[in-house]
Amino acid sequence: MMAAVNQRKPSGPKHTKLSIHVVTWNVASAAPPRDLSDLLLLNNQNLNLDMYIIGLQEMNSGIISLLSDTAFEDPWSSFFMDVLSPLNFIKISHVRMQGLLLLLFAKYHHLPYIQILSTKSTPTGLYGYWGNKGGVNICLKLYGYYVSIINCHLPPHLCNNDQRLEHFDRILETQNFEGSAIPNVLDHDLILWFGDMNFRIEDFGLHFVRESITKKNFSQLWEKDQLRIAKRDDPLLREFQEGPLLFPPTYKFDKKSNNYDTSEKKRKPAWTDRILWRLKRQPHIKPLTPCLPAPYFFLSLKSYVSHMMYSISDHKPVTSTFDLELNPLMSVPLITMMPESLWTVENDMLISYSSTPDFLSSCWDWIGLYKVGMRHIYDYVSYVWAGDNQVSLSDNLNQVYINISDIPKTENEFLLCYYSNSLNSVVGISKPFKIPLRFFLKDNSLDEDEPRI
Repeated sequence: MMAAVNQRKPSGPKHTKLSIHVVTWNVASAAPPRDLSDLLLLNNQNLNLDMYIIGLQEMNSGIISLLSDTAFEDPWSSFFMDVLSPLNFIKISHVRMQGLLLLLFAKYHHLPYIQILSTKSTPTGLYGYWGNKGGVNICLKLYGYYVSIINCHLPPHLCNNDQRLEHFDRILETQNFEGSAIPNVLDHDLILWFGDMNFRIEDFGLHFVRESITKKNFSQLWEKDQLRIAKRDDPLLREFQEGPLLFPPTYKFDKKSNNYDTSEKKRKPAWTDRILWRLKRQPHIKPLTPCLPAPYFFLSLKSYVSHMMYSISDHKPVTSTFDLELNPLMSVPLITMMPESLWTVENDMLISYSSTPDFLSSCWDWIGLYKVGMRHIYDYVSYVWAGDNQVSLSDNLNQVYINISDIPKTENEFLLCYYSNSLNSVVGISKPFKIPLRFFLKDNSLDEDEPRI
């Protein structure tokens, strides 16, 4: 039976349920394998996911690789976008620190309700000067709720448990936002914390641990797991929840095999790769106004498993799938795009959109035209600055035009997204639509290669 937050389900206003899949994997500098369908649950026809949160550790961080990844997309990010973008998932944020990478994907219709507030890196290697160990964080507002996502790589070796706990605290402390409207991280509605935490199994010898794994007698090993011991003694760590460890320890394996370490060191197996969460306990609060629902989160863990089939690394990947039920504190997008009112004047296509009264636009806001299946927010076909060539029809209704020569002549479906520079996020997105080929006719003449209608 998977863990669930001990709160009653909402009974009043209609609530939203999001399905979130979290991945953590120490990839040991390896390139992506050909197929990650099992890891991403792509073969589960009954699962309708809304978000992917992917954290990798020990990506190839040599100088040549880092320079290449800076100039181009790193191979892991490219792989995930290639796989997920045809399924209408868009990479909406990422942060990298040497070998640590954190990626956030969401279905495109959620974009107006996800505001990226901050991305941070906390190096803890070499006394805080080197990023081979530490944590990376994405802080966001999700339907009006504060969420922090942390991917970490803590110090290795059995004897360094105190150092691991110290780094855990240090990473958490750096997530505070001084002089900002963003609350303290411990006041966030949800913290998802995962990664190669490197906690080991104390006391038991190698033979006993391996024998217990063979017999699937994991319960004896849990009692000596350093993280579970620390949670009993540390009040803050105790607030973080974890699902039951019903899978074999995920470290250390011989690469390209399912055999635990057969090298001279013969490292003792351990559950180094973990996924934790902390939900802010919310008392029952009446809404401030009758039209707003009371804040409410209900989080349930649907699965917590390892994926033994992957052998490119000495670690096995671990995933959790969550259902998050919430009363949206934000239910109307700041911008409403209206592609149904598209029309052309000479060589221009006009786009109409409306805004809520409290939306503060910027001259650096822009509207992008995208093919359905775009990889990330900068993967536009064309764009226009929202403040350029704009016609205000009323206080909150506007039109802006895109030069039609920038638009591909295709039968593909498109989307329009309004990007707010001050909020660093998409605040409005249209439904998919097609651009009639008649829009591309000029003076009733066509190039030879252009379709005739």
